[in-house]
Amino acid sequence: MSALERGRGLPHGVIGNGAITAIVHPDTGIDWLCLPRLDGPSLFGRLLDARAGGSFAFESTDEGASWEAAYVQGTNVLRTEVRAASGSFEVLDFAPWRPEEGPEGSPVELVRLIRPLAGVPRLRVRFDPRPDYARGAFEPELRIDGLSFRSAGTAVQLESSLSGDELLAGDATELHEPAWFRLSARESRAPSADLASVESDLDATVRAWRAWTAGLETGGFADAEVLRSALCLKLLASPSTGATAAAATTSLPEAIGEERTWDYRFCWLRDSVFTVEALRRLGRPAEGRAYLEFVLRVAGEGTLQPLYGLDGERDLEELILDHLDGFLGTRPVRIGNAAALQTQHDLMGEIVLALRTLLTDEDLAGDRAGAWFGLLERMVEKSLEAYLQPDLGIWEYRDQPRVYLFSQAMCWAAVHHGAALATRMGHHARAEAWRARASEMREVILDRGFDPALGMFVQAFDEENPDAANLLLPSIGIVDARDGRFLSTIERYRELLVQDHGVMRYLHSDDFGEPASTFTVCSFWWCEALAQAGEVEEARARFDALIARANPVGLFSEDLDAQSGELLGNFPQAYTHIGLIHAALTIGAAERGESWSRAWA
Repeated sequence: MSALERGRGLPHGVIGNGAITAIVHPDTGIDWLCLPRLDGPSLFGRLLDARAGGSFAFESTDEGASWEAAYVQGTNVLRTEVRAASGSFEVLDFAPWRPEEGPEGSPVELVRLIRPLAGVPRLRVRFDPRPDYARGAFEPELRIDGLSFRSAGTAVQLESSLSGDELLAGDATELHEPAWFRLSARESRAPSADLASVESDLDATVRAWRAWTAGLETGGFADAEVLRSALCLKLLASPSTGATAAAATTSLPEAIGEERTWDYRFCWLRDSVFTVEALRRLGRPAEGRAYLEFVLRVAGEGTLQPLYGLDGERDLEELILDHLDGFLGTRPVRIGNAAALQTQHDLMGEIVLALRTLLTDEDLAGDRAGAWFGLLERMVEKSLEAYLQPDLGIWEYRDQPRVYLFSQAMCWAAVHHGAALATRMGHHARAEAWRARASEMREVILDRGFDPALGMFVQAFDEENPDAANLLLPSIGIVDARDGRFLSTIERYRELLVQDHGVMRYLHSDDFGEPASTFTVCSFWWCEALAQAGEVEEARARFDALIARANPVGLFSEDLDAQSGELLGNFPQAYTHIGLIHAALTIGAAERGESWSRAWA
């Protein structure tokens, strides 16, 4: 089945437990799975090459079969129902999760359980791994209860109620009783699984996810969408290091046929910081502590960089895989990301904001106060050095260094919020000095960043381009949302950046020409900015229209095509779901007449 026959969009679900993540098409095919980590080599890559990528699917032998996928309520367990003339069956896909066991409770393991529902369904098991981004050979060792093989040096086992011969044959079979499959990355052979152990893991995983979601404070507005977004963020967070991946995929293009293809399977400090605040607003402040421990570690190991591997790796060399066709034929396919080498001056401010989020909770502050202050002091001093200096900005231009307004506003945020934290930690002299510097910086930044003739905040000093990142200015506290300059900016951005299906990051040509897709997190920033500015009715209408663009299981990618509204870009995109959470909580608060303030503003 070609990519075009399967549809141009991204109707997939995502399953995982933080240690492993898989992208599952509604036709039951695992289209994307990397081992032994989310940022490791792919084992199944049909998402990036329908011909050579490989997948793991259950195909009905009947013509005209239909599929429908949905999450089990309150979980990251995906249920797909397949209906055909001979009978129907369900597929339950999940990664076992027992959080009470710590990182060991998130094994690098996926489980697939097939149950007959009606009639006697006939199907084929299509197990077609293509190790190491389809560069390696599949050389299985057959077993009575499955098979084992290696993928780019990683030992992989597929235990099943079917024998190894049956798994590889792909013959049609009648489903009279449940069948199960346990795919894991491990060197040693564990005791053989059985149906009872699979069902036990399923029950435990459902209970664990529902217990986690039961503690969320969703606020009463768009609760279902907020819940799904929180679940998405949770499965992208490493249980062993605290790092949060920006997305589960690489090289899904921002626009079909363009070279805007990037590897997002890494931890961007910017994305993760906003995750920490989103979880705090959901009543989960402790979730951010593991992430800040990760930040404390990587920041102490050398020069700060925008992104890291999920274990803190700094070398993320960007390479092109020429042998893969790419998503819908869009090349290049990249692994690694050269943005790790960029200078981005907003990073220090985001780390300080994350510290302020975490240290709002007194119980989390005391035992590491010294380490936190050392990190804080370093971030403030680096921000003072970066003040009025050019960088490559939040959008990671590859060759357009400028003095970007948002980068400078985040330098101010590091100093301003750093002063507030220093006061709380008892460093009063340092706090007073930083507060004075922040006051001076704010006046200069707002003066140079706002163009009175254009009536808007601009992207970079001494230039005239709009930039959706400026919609975040009230959220970090540098300007009030009811300030005339911000209200005027909203009016101008409504004319310039807002499209039918979302909001553009910017309009001018960049390294690859003029952008053709709306950036979905910017669309949620727009909703939140409207609510902050008092335009609550419009904010809700835009939000409702936007969430209608989610895929069938409630997930978003990075972009929407400006003309068709089709999902594009890497998937599922953490930043987008973070934006959804913040927008929903702010709109809900505004409708109730409550403060929308974050920990920072």
